[in-house]
This record gives sequence, C-alpha cells and structure tokens, in this order.
Amino acid sequence: MARTTPHDPPLPEQEPLYWRVATRLLGELRDGGIPPGERLPGERHLAERFAVSRETIRQALEVLRRNGVVATDRRGSHATLPGLPVESPCSLAFPVGARAADPGALDRARVSWEAPPPEHAAALGLAPHRPTLVHRYESAGADGRGRRTAMTSFSAVALSEVEELGRYRGRADGACAAQLRRAYDWMRRAGLSLHHRDTITPLADTPSVRVTRRVHDQYARPLEITDLVVDAHPEALIYEFTLPAAG
Repeated sequence: MARTTPHDPPLPEQEPLYWRVATRLLGELRDGGIPPGERLPGERHLAERFAVSRETIRQALEVLRRNGVVATDRRGSHATLPGLPVESPCSLAFPVGARAADPGALDRARVSWEAPPPEHAAALGLAPHRPTLVHRYESAGADGRGRRTAMTSFSAVALSEVEELGRYRGRADGACAAQLRRAYDWMRRAGLSLHHRDTITPLADTPSVRVTRRVHDQYARPLEITDLVVDAHPEALIYEFTLPAAG
C-alpha cells in the first residue's frame, strides 16, 4: 500500500517551503479535493496559488511522487491515492440530456468535422466558417415518445488539450458513430476544471423545451456548447445532474 505521509519529515524548525507546500497538497489529496486519477493543476497555476516559485512546486511534487501519492507522465501529474475514481458513474453525463441505455430505445450519435452554427462559433471564439468537431445525439423511448436531439460543438482548446477528443478529427465524417459519454471525464483527466451553465427555455407553441449548456474551464476558456431539444409532452421534465468537485 502506498504511503500517504512524507517519509523522513524534517524537524519543524528545519521545514523548507517546498515541504510545507507538499503537506498542503497531500491534505487535499486525502480529503478528496483532487480525486484519484484527476490531473493536478499545472505548475504555473500551483505556483500562483501558493505564491511560490515553479521550482518550489517541482520540489513539492517530487516529495509526493517519492511517497507514491502522485504520478507524473508527459501530460502532467495526477493523484494516485485510493478512493472514488474520476470515471465514477456520478460524473456529469455527456451530452446534456443523455439517458441511460435502453435496449428498446433509439439512441444514436455521430461526429463530423464541419463549421458549427454561427451562435456556436461565437460562443467558442471560432472564426466564422472555421470547422471543428461537431457531435449529434438523438434518442427516443421505446414507444417513440420523449424524443431528444442534441448538437454539441467543441472549441479549439478542447480539441488541443483533450487527447481523446482530438483523435476524432481524422475520422469525423458524419457517419462515424461516437457516443462520447466520457467526454467530461476526459476533460477532467486532462487537468481541466469544468464550469457549466445550463439554460432551459420553453419553445413557443410546442410541448418541447430547449436546454443550452455552455462549458468552460478554470481559465474561463470555452470548451463546448450543446443545444438539446426535448419533446416533453404534458408530463413533467426532470432534469438532474451531478458535477464532481474540482481541485
């Protein structure tokens, strides 16, 4: 079992700055503020947060690596303490409105590389007519009721920093089946904290509603925008979500 306390700790009067930073980070790991598998913020972000140099952050991370509570690869450092993994079912589902699998229901998704609608391009900071990864989702109950259609456009930031999304660029021909249900987990594993704003609007003269989700990261950079249309009929629309705490 990996140790969860720095080994050979210095005496209090000898405690260097990097050791104090390592101790604070360790506390966040133990408390679940940074879940197992979650990417730690980058060195620059941590240096600003703790008001220390990036070299101090590197030394603190080395202490945690030696104790087996973080691991580092080419994409950064991530937590390795045992506990609830990032891929837990409590994670936020993609796209907004995606329902649990039902063998008798229609449930289709496709990705394409195309210019998004103008309102999506503006929200993502894309130049007009610039193509990006676009995801389309369609679902209906086994009886054909409760139809849901969603269209998601991803930003250049999401495609450049989330490896799993970037891989779709070369095969997003509109016929490529792609549920992307773990898109938000992939974003969080890439070190992005997710902030989303969902707007629910009734559509005039129809029983349907529109849900527009905008997601950005900890640096206020847009990641994706989704428009979902739900055929609500007379029954109540239940909209439920869970967003895991970000470190």
